[in-house]
Amino acid sequence: EVQLVESGGGLVQPGGSLRLSCAASGFVFRANTMKWVRQAPGKGLERVSTISSGGGVTDYADSVKGRFSISRDNAKNILYLQMNSLKAEDTGVYYCARFDDSTRGQGTQVTVSS
Repeated sequence: EVQLVESGGGLVQPGGSLRLSCAASGFVFRANTMKWVRQAPGKGLERVSTISSGGGVTDYADSVKGRFSISRDNAKNILYLQMNSLKAEDTGVYYCARFDDSTRGQGTQVTVSS
């Protein structure tokens, strides 16, 4: 069964940090470009960051550049998103997904609030 399972979300104060993880199974993780997307309350999905299959190429939405960092461990089949200097507008459900959207996890809630 193809599966992506996110973890690491929670409640954090503005300026704080969180690291999200996404465990992949059921497909050849190391052969896939992966991404993180998020959905803020009442809004549509927004692509946050993308990473190539080998991890050498990354891309970020302008709204998170310089604050978020995507990485992956192909030996462990895990995708990460390090989020620093969090802002209230980063609040939402964060999903990891295969680049072609054929698989997406159940999401993890991130709430940035004082």
